[in-house]
Amino acid sequence: MISRGKMEKRQARSRRLSAALRENLKRRKAQARGRGEVRSDEEVPPPAQKIGQSQSPDFRRNRSRD
Repeated sequence: MISRGKMEKRQARSRRLSAALRENLKRRKAQARGRGEVRSDEEVPPPAQKIGQSQSPDFRRNRSRD
């Protein structure tokens, strides 16, 4: 059987952990919202492609030689 003192300690610990988890979740949500705002504000158009260049990357070893 669990003594009254141990039970109270466990309940207090459980309440502290629950409160810490709630605060952590709030903080993470605020960070995610902040990152979302930054991304939408900094939308950059794609760079202009040169004529004759393909959209795929060039994986050739010696690109200067054609």
